[in-house]
Amino acid sequence: MTTPVPTPGGAGAPDSDPLVAAAEAENAAVFTYGVITAFVAAARRRLVADFEAEHRARRDEIDRAITAAGGTPPVAAAGYTLPIDVTGPESAARAALVAEEDCATAYRALLEQADDETGRRIGVDGLSESALRAARWRVVLQESPVTLAFPGSPVAG
Repeated sequence: MTTPVPTPGGAGAPDSDPLVAAAEAENAAVFTYGVITAFVAAARRRLVADFEAEHRARRDEIDRAITAAGGTPPVAAAGYTLPIDVTGPESAARAALVAEEDCATAYRALLEQADDETGRRIGVDGLSESALRAARWRVVLQESPVTLAFPGSPVAG
């Protein structure tokens, strides 16, 4: 899981609002894609740029929904700690996969807790998009299975 780098005087406990959690997962994904751009092969830079743009657009949609509901969208952290060291194309793809899985988890939680049409729509769209991008990274990493039956679910192990 990608986590914000702590800042002095930063926020305490994470917000329990699933829409805010989804926005925070998107902020982390945008950061992750920014980092991995420097490490992916030139042939994948367009894909990374497209995926980063999709995360920005989804985050902006969530921020608008939070604002419309009378809340305040979370501000992206100045930095994030990635769950793995990114040192080359393979670790960059793995970091992107983790970001997509984190987003899928956040969207699944949103779906489970949404009590309005907007939340459910954002949850379904975000979960679907994250699952597709994760499948793309699993292909790159030559992992099987490429798709999961229940994206965003805890992995049994």
